[in-house]
Amino acid sequence: MDFRIGRRPLIGAALAGSLASLVGCSSKDGGSGSQAQVHDLVVGATAAPDALDPSTNTAAAISQALLYNVYETLLKVDGKGAYQPLLAKSWTESPDGLSYTFTLEPNARFASGAALDASAVKTSLDRIGQDPTTLATLKSQLAAIDRVETPDPGTLVLRLKHPDNFLLYFLAQTAGIVYEPSALSTLNQKPAGSGPFVFSAWSQGESLSLVRNASYWGTPTKFDKATFKYYADPNAENAALSSGDLDIISNVQAPQALGQFKDTSRFTILDGTTMSEVVMGFNHSRPVFGDIRVRRAINYAINRPELLQTVADGHGRLIGSMVPPTDPWYEDLSNTYSFDPDKARSLLAEAGHSSGLTLALRVPTLPYATAAATFVTSALKDVGITVTVDQLDFPARWIDEVMTKGNYDMTIIGHAEGRDIVKWADPQYYWHYDNPAFQKLIQQAQTGPADEVNGIMKKAAEMLATDAAADFLYLLANLVVIRADLSGVAENLTSDSFDLTTISSKDF
Repeated sequence: MDFRIGRRPLIGAALAGSLASLVGCSSKDGGSGSQAQVHDLVVGATAAPDALDPSTNTAAAISQALLYNVYETLLKVDGKGAYQPLLAKSWTESPDGLSYTFTLEPNARFASGAALDASAVKTSLDRIGQDPTTLATLKSQLAAIDRVETPDPGTLVLRLKHPDNFLLYFLAQTAGIVYEPSALSTLNQKPAGSGPFVFSAWSQGESLSLVRNASYWGTPTKFDKATFKYYADPNAENAALSSGDLDIISNVQAPQALGQFKDTSRFTILDGTTMSEVVMGFNHSRPVFGDIRVRRAINYAINRPELLQTVADGHGRLIGSMVPPTDPWYEDLSNTYSFDPDKARSLLAEAGHSSGLTLALRVPTLPYATAAATFVTSALKDVGITVTVDQLDFPARWIDEVMTKGNYDMTIIGHAEGRDIVKWADPQYYWHYDNPAFQKLIQQAQTGPADEVNGIMKKAAEMLATDAAADFLYLLANLVVIRADLSGVAENLTSDSFDLTTISSKDF
């Protein structure tokens, strides 16, 4: 299979993430008597990263700020979900699916000026697989790679243990980032990549600043500086855009207030899809969730269309499983469990809980999660389930208590990574869902014939839904408000990145 694509043009847009938002565009006098203008883009985000190395920290906010902006990959996913060249100008797959050969961009350089050649790419890919400090999720995404070969500085060959139909996708995401080899020991404090922006400064919990890479090898950014500014209060973020302090909110967290942006001479509202499935996850290591009747009862007890209206003012999409509509195997499973509280009570009684059941719901301090928790608590009370809610600071405490320690019964969070349905095949992941039949389907989709992937993945999605592996509440909307002079922001989110590289202003 030949993916022969010509020299990289202006890159297609890959839209903003569910935890990040763009902000304030300004022009400033260059000083010293000159009239040169400095074009700044300020970026507002909801969840601040507590570290800067996306290979060792799970915070989605890191890649949302740095992927494609500071860091680059061999290829990237555009706003339509198609692969586009980036550090690789072309690639081919062997007929047996056991190797990929990438031809690298000869002009590619790290921001430091160091050469970005096949050896540098090999160092980054080998580090994900071999360094014990890198994330298990990233290791699993590249696990099919047996060895990386560098026959010459401009050619990279991946030899695989088995065919992997998902590998190209993950090479275009966080797992495939190419880091500057000489900077690996300081990535958590100073990211070092080859992108059109260079890391400048980080004030933890407040802001992360990037500046233009003056020696960028490809199409340069339109902005001299970009700053991600973090807001815990969504109303304050909305107010900042209204007052002119922000240029874009990439994912509005208080959609009920959208009316303040109805003036089309000042703002444009985009309402697309994300990859972020809002999941009420069950801790399957708890005996109570070993009973499918309890899991199904909870699904029947919650009126998801009403929850979507209450929490997100109707913005978003009902899904029914762990698949967004931008995935090629998507099908609408949102009606798998209709709202039926009588059915929920009956199932709970059959499961031996006619006298009641108490469950702990531990949620991150994210607006949609806390609002959904309030709705869920009321709905489950109506069928005899008492819910105790505990709000955990995000990301640090939620990750520690829920993801790491598994100290919860239920939780609610949006899973922003693409193709994350495969995580349900890992019993060690924080849901502890262990279904051999599901695991077999994922393995078949990954390693089998490419033309059978979509059909197998549809079966896997249906299995998650009918097994009530979780309550798949809804898909977060990619609800974006941009200043009227800006363009280049795609409607749908198809990668881990908040891609700044495609944004421009008609004013400069």
